[in-house]
Amino acid sequence: MSLSPSVVGSLSRAGLDPAGVEATVRAALAEDLRWGPDVTTAATVDPLVTAVGEVRSRAAGVLAGLPVALAVLDAAGIDPAGASLALADGDRVAPGQLVAELRAPLAGLLTAERTLLNFLTHLSGVATTTRAWVDAVAGTACEVRDTRKTLPGLRELEKYAVRCGGGVNHRLGLGDAALVKDNHVAAAGSVAAAVAAVRAVAPEVPLEVECDTLAQVEEALAAGVGLVLLDNMTPGEVRAAVALRSSHPGARLEASGGLTLASVAEVAAAGVDFVAVGALTHSSPALDLGLDLPAPSDPGTTRPPDPGIS
Repeated sequence: MSLSPSVVGSLSRAGLDPAGVEATVRAALAEDLRWGPDVTTAATVDPLVTAVGEVRSRAAGVLAGLPVALAVLDAAGIDPAGASLALADGDRVAPGQLVAELRAPLAGLLTAERTLLNFLTHLSGVATTTRAWVDAVAGTACEVRDTRKTLPGLRELEKYAVRCGGGVNHRLGLGDAALVKDNHVAAAGSVAAAVAAVRAVAPEVPLEVECDTLAQVEEALAAGVGLVLLDNMTPGEVRAAVALRSSHPGARLEASGGLTLASVAEVAAAGVDFVAVGALTHSSPALDLGLDLPAPSDPGTTRPPDPGIS
C-alpha cells in the first residue's frame, strides 16, 4: 500500500479498509487513463500552474466519501495535505455550500476531477437517500438497514455511505451471517429443516430467516430463530407477526419488500426492529456536487516564478 499515513488514518477512522479503498480508486483512475494520458489537459494546462479548486454542493443532501476523495488525490500523485475540508461525512449540506478546497497542480487536479466526483456524488447520494428513510421512521425504535444489492466492487463504500446517512449495515457478504431465503427453504424442504441444516454447519454464525407467510413466521419462531425477515407483507400482516413474536422474547423482526417512504412509518410503528431497503444502494440518485476551478488569471491560480528571470 502506498497511500500517505494521513489518508490511511482518515480511512481507518471511517471504518474503511485502506488497502481495499486504494485498490478501488486506483482501478477507477486507471479506467480513465486506459487509452492514454489526459490529452485535453496536456494540451491546455501549463504543468507548472497550481490552483485552488472548490468543491461545492449544488443540491441539499448528506455528505459521504470525503476520505475516499482524499485517497483519489493521493493515488493520483496529488499531496492530500493541500485539501482543506469544510465539512465531514454525515453532515447535511445546502445548495452552494462549500465542501472542500483543494490546492494542487492544476493538471493533476483536472485529471483526477471526474474520478473524485464520481465517488463523492455517488456515496453522498446513498447517504442522502438513507437519511430520508431514517427521518421517515423517526420516533419509532425501528432502524433502517441496507442489503447486498450493491454495485459490484463498491459494497464496502456503499455500506459506509449508508452509515453516514444514519442507517445500519446488514451482512457484508455470504459468510458473516446466514440468511435463509425461499430457495433455501425449497431446497431443504421446510423452514425448520433449513434452520437445522445451517445450525449444523455454522452454529456460530448469526441466522436470519426470510418468511413469506405468517405460518412460516410461526415455524421460524418455534425453531428459535432470533431474527425473522417479513418479506412483502402488508401492514396488517406485519402487525400479526409482531403479535406472534410477543411469545418469543428476544426475537427480532425485519420488514422488507414493497416499502416506500410514504408507507414505512406505518410499518415501523407496528413494532418491527428493522426495515431493509435495497433502494439505498441500488437506486439512489447521485448528489449534485461540482469542482469549480478559477480562470488562469484569477488569484486562485499561480505559476512559480521563472528561475531564469531576476
